[in-house]
Amino acid sequence: MSSEPTPPGQGRASRPKPGTEIELTAGPLAHGGAAVCRHEGFVVFAQGAVPGDRVRAVLGKVKRSHAEARVVEVLEAGPDRIEPVADHPGAPWQILNYDAQLAAKQDMVEQALSRLGHFDNVEVAKIVPADQQWRYRNKLEFSFGTADDGSIACGFHAPGRWDVVEPLDTCLLGSERADKVRKAALDWCVAEGLEPFDRRTHTGYLRNLVVREGINTGDMQVRLVTSEGELPNAIEFGEAVDCEGVFHTEIEGSGETTSGGSLSIISGQSKLMEEISGLTVGISPEAFFQTNTLMAEKLYAMAAEEAALKGHERLFDLCSGIGTIGLAMSPRAGEVWGLEIVEPAVEDAIENAKMNGITNATFFAGDVRRDMRELVERAGKPDTIVVDPPRAGLSGKIIRRIGEAGAKRIVYVSCNPTTLAPNAAALGELGYDLIKVRPIDLFPQTPHVECVALLQRRA
Repeated sequence: MSSEPTPPGQGRASRPKPGTEIELTAGPLAHGGAAVCRHEGFVVFAQGAVPGDRVRAVLGKVKRSHAEARVVEVLEAGPDRIEPVADHPGAPWQILNYDAQLAAKQDMVEQALSRLGHFDNVEVAKIVPADQQWRYRNKLEFSFGTADDGSIACGFHAPGRWDVVEPLDTCLLGSERADKVRKAALDWCVAEGLEPFDRRTHTGYLRNLVVREGINTGDMQVRLVTSEGELPNAIEFGEAVDCEGVFHTEIEGSGETTSGGSLSIISGQSKLMEEISGLTVGISPEAFFQTNTLMAEKLYAMAAEEAALKGHERLFDLCSGIGTIGLAMSPRAGEVWGLEIVEPAVEDAIENAKMNGITNATFFAGDVRRDMRELVERAGKPDTIVVDPPRAGLSGKIIRRIGEAGAKRIVYVSCNPTTLAPNAAALGELGYDLIKVRPIDLFPQTPHVECVALLQRRA
C-alpha cells in the first residue's frame, strides 16, 4: 500500500529512519496482519498492533512508500484487543478478539479483490468461522535453537528474526499429545548432548521437529530434521517419542527448510493414516495436507458445491497433492485426472484411490506448466478444473495452460487472496468470469485466510 497523495501546499510526508521509536495510532489490518498507521503523513505497517491501539513502536525497514515497525509498548488498547493466552509467537492475532479476526479477514479478501483484481461487483460470501479457535492444527513445525540461558529451545522463531528461536512451554495450536511429543523429543536431544543448528555460523546438528497428527484416527507422525550425519541411537529416539511413525531427515546446506534432503524411517508405519470427507487416506512425511482437518472437510464440501458435478463430467484436479479433493469429488464425476509435482504425494494419491475402491481417478506426477497439454491430449478436454495452488498462486504460464484447456468451470481453492485476485483477473482475460468467492477460516489466531472461488467460462 502506498501513501495518499500529499495535499497541495502541505509538502511531502517526512520519511522516518530505521531504529527510530515513534508513537502510532493503529488503523485497519492489512494483508499479513500488520496494522496500517500513519506517522506525519508517512504510512507505517505496525506488527503487534490492532485497530484503535495507541502504541510505541520501533521502525525496521523503511522504504520510499512505507515503513515497517514492531510494537514495543501498548500505550492505550483498542476496543478489540484482548489478553494473549499462548506463550509463543505462533499465534500473532491472539491479541484480537475472534469476531474482529473474522471481520478483518473478510475485509482482506474484499480489499484484495477490489485493489488487486479490480473486481467491484463479485459476490463475496460471509466468512465461515472455525469450529475450534485453539488446538486445531494437525501439523506443527518447530525449530531448534539456543535460549538466552544457553539451553536448547524447541519452539518458534521470534517475530521478524530468522536467527532466534524462542523457548516454548506449551503449544496451544496442536493437541496435548503433540505437545507431549515435542517435549519428549527435546528431552531426548538434551540427554544425548546434541547441538542445535546455529543459523548465523551454519554449525550444529538439530534443525527442526515436525509433528503431524491424524485428528480422526489418533495416529501421530514425528520427523526430526538435522544437518547431515547419522542420528545417534535413533531407535532410542523412536522409543522416546512413542509415535506410530518416526522419521529422520538430513538436510544439506544452510537453508531453513524441512523438506528435501535424505529421508529415512526409524520406526513404525511409513504413512500417517487419516479419515476425511468419507475417505481413508495415507500421508507421506513430506506430502501436503491441509493443516486443519475439521475445517478442511468444510472446505472440500464448499469446493464440491461450486464444482456442481452431475455425474458425467471430466474433472481435472491440478496441484492435487495426495488426491483428497479429487477423490472426495469422484463419486459425482465421470472421471478424475490429477496432476501433482511432488512424486511421493502422487504415490499417496494412487494408493488412496485403491484403498477407497475408487476406480475413476487417475493421478500423474508432473508440472502443470509443462505437462498440462500432455494431460489434455491423454484425457481429453476437462469439463471442470479444481486447482489448489501454493501461497504464491499460479504463474502466468499455468494460467495460460488452464485457459487453453477450456473447462466450463474452474474452482480455485486459495490460501492467499492477494494471489487469488490477480490470478482471477488474468483468467478473466482468457474468457472466465469470477462469479463468487467464499472465505473460510482454517487458521484462527493468525492473519491467514482460505477461499473457494468459482470462475465460469463466458459463452
